[in-house]
Amino acid sequence: MANTTFNGAVRSENGFKQITLDAAGAATNNFTVDSSGNVSGTGTLKLTGQANIRIAVDDTFNTTAAVTDTLTAAQSGTIFNIDGTDDKVINMPALSTGNVGLWYEFIVLDAVASGKTVTFVLPGSAVSNFYGMLQLESGTAANPVGDEGGDTLTLPATTAINARVKLTCVEDDGTNSIWKAEAVSTPIATIA
Repeated sequence: MANTTFNGAVRSENGFKQITLDAAGAATNNFTVDSSGNVSGTGTLKLTGQANIRIAVDDTFNTTAAVTDTLTAAQSGTIFNIDGTDDKVINMPALSTGNVGLWYEFIVLDAVASGKTVTFVLPGSAVSNFYGMLQLESGTAANPVGDEGGDTLTLPATTAINARVKLTCVEDDGTNSIWKAEAVSTPIATIA
């Protein structure tokens, strides 16, 4: 098919797709804009000029009540605000090869109360591990501390405002996973 040149906007109510065909004529979507305007692609994105991109911020854990919730792949790249007044249990997505590259960030806006914790839990039992670099917010010569032996990262009671955690899935074969964990807090976070 020849190239087509348009003079004016190209409009579609059902999205756009750029495809390639294999020898049997089966199509592979390389770039898609769906009917809601969501964009996905398999190639390299190159922009010239300024991009206006905003990171999603979520308040699911920014409540004085206890919350247990499981994150989704669609929430990757989100910053979650945390109120530590009551226990928070944050479960990572279920094991899947599609998890590799997912990442989430968390910031404590209200200190973790006495007798309460904020825990980040990997899926499965004893099949996944956090590889963590844990540091005191106030900093000492002995920090950061490496820890790579467990599937639960905990911000303990009395963790101060401004504690931060970043979690990134670096390996997941659908049965076991490894998540890179970076935590800065006072007192120091633990992995078990």
